[in-house]
Amino acid sequence: MRCLLSPSALLPEMQAVTDRAAQAIRAHAAACEAAQDVTQAAAAALRDSGYTRLTLPREAGGLGATLEQYAAAQLRLGEANAALGLILAMHTHVVGAAFQGQTLPEPLLAVLAQASREGRLVNSLASEPELGSPSRGGLPRTAALPEGGGWRVTGRKTWATGARALDLALVTAATPQGEVLRLLIPMNAPGVQIEPTWTDPLALRGSGSHDVTFAGVYVPAAHTAPPAPGQPASSAWFWTAVAATYLGVGFAALHALIAYAQERVPTALGAPIATLPRVQENVGRIASEVRAADALLLAAARAWDAAPGADSVPALAAAKARATNAAVWATDLAVRTAGGAALTPALPLGRLLRDARAGLTHPPADEVGYAHLGAALLGTAAGR
Repeated sequence: MRCLLSPSALLPEMQAVTDRAAQAIRAHAAACEAAQDVTQAAAAALRDSGYTRLTLPREAGGLGATLEQYAAAQLRLGEANAALGLILAMHTHVVGAAFQGQTLPEPLLAVLAQASREGRLVNSLASEPELGSPSRGGLPRTAALPEGGGWRVTGRKTWATGARALDLALVTAATPQGEVLRLLIPMNAPGVQIEPTWTDPLALRGSGSHDVTFAGVYVPAAHTAPPAPGQPASSAWFWTAVAATYLGVGFAALHALIAYAQERVPTALGAPIATLPRVQENVGRIASEVRAADALLLAAARAWDAAPGADSVPALAAAKARATNAAVWATDLAVRTAGGAALTPALPLGRLLRDARAGLTHPPADEVGYAHLGAALLGTAAGR
């Protein structure tokens, strides 16, 4: 029995690309986990799935997924494998936010649209060694110096999810005047280098989230976005991408535990451990937790679709916190319930336990996510 009950029905074409992407992820996840990187075959399969068109508006040649539809689709990919699912999540959240929030100038939107139609992968690179997460504020150390009507970019970005699979990177850099630009840079441009720093990570081993360095990379003015205030769409699409992907990990743990409980027959019991009340209780607890988080996320996404804007963001912030914590709790209880078998490669629960933990590191942090919703309900400003 499938326990993923999503009220958000995907249109047939959306369902088709989601199925292809999930199939590609399942086919290549083990090889990427073993290589601790994204293999060329995996990258090609992700591109060929057509999933890059999911959040691109229909008028631009995409499938035009709403945020609720996006959450339902991305949860499927997270259930297949979070490391590879995140690569597609990074592309689709960038595209969805850029077009709905008009966060980039028209020339860059045109490049994103073409890349999405062609299956080329994009990610936004903002984190840095000194800066940490840009959600906490601060200027990037990556510098953009004016030259010949364009810019020369020099610096280092960390946690570049799917680095070797990327075709384009949307990079933040500071000008000498202290303004922050976003520059769209081809990953094969002269001066771009991937440094293999994603070695023996705790989680997401197949994501290839290496560092990327830029050594005097020239970017023409047409591929540059000027400084702009924050746009609610950026938060809405990113938080949904993260929440859905990691919640998928929680569902994967539930399904793996159910299969194991139905198949495991200890000689002392003479029946599947699925007949044990404690196992039944834990499966019920896990199912209730991940289903509740799913319902909250989809409701928050549905509210955004009905009225996109700052007033709809707090619920998504809290939904992200609830979803990622639900995944951590679900995988932990699944491991406890399966016992020693969970520590072996025969079950995926060890990997799922590790991957779920990574969800806690993405912004917003728990206290920020819940404070957003609490402040909105109280009619006060968050953080005061």
